[in-house]
Amino acid sequence: MSTPEVPTPAGVVRYLLPGDWRVFAGKTDAANEELSLRFARPRDLWFHIHGLPGSHVVLQVPEGREPEKRTVELAASVAAYHSKARAAGTVAVSCTEARHVSKPRGAKPGTVAITRERMIKTRPATDELIAAWRVPG
Repeated sequence: MSTPEVPTPAGVVRYLLPGDWRVFAGKTDAANEELSLRFARPRDLWFHIHGLPGSHVVLQVPEGREPEKRTVELAASVAAYHSKARAAGTVAVSCTEARHVSKPRGAKPGTVAITRERMIKTRPATDELIAAWRVPG
């Protein structure tokens, strides 16, 4: 069953990973907040570089599908790419279901709290992969 197309929020970059998996990355604090708290569905996977500034990244998980480990690692590599660790080697990326992402009361835009996170060790995606996966628009 295909997922209905929901308009991508302003300031969000879209990617299409192998296997037809959609990934979204916020480019501003406001876009990160919109992506994480309103656009992402509860079962979607949410990613962020651990302990450094970076984009919020969401892997859409359509009803009836489960991403393979490799797909999750590729989405984590997109989060690493959209961070201050872009030029680093292997980095830690936090991952949780979007249902476990919330905004603390009084927090500034783009600031979230997460629970039930797991760490994924990955290398940031290359410029070539990012260009190949990026959806124009």
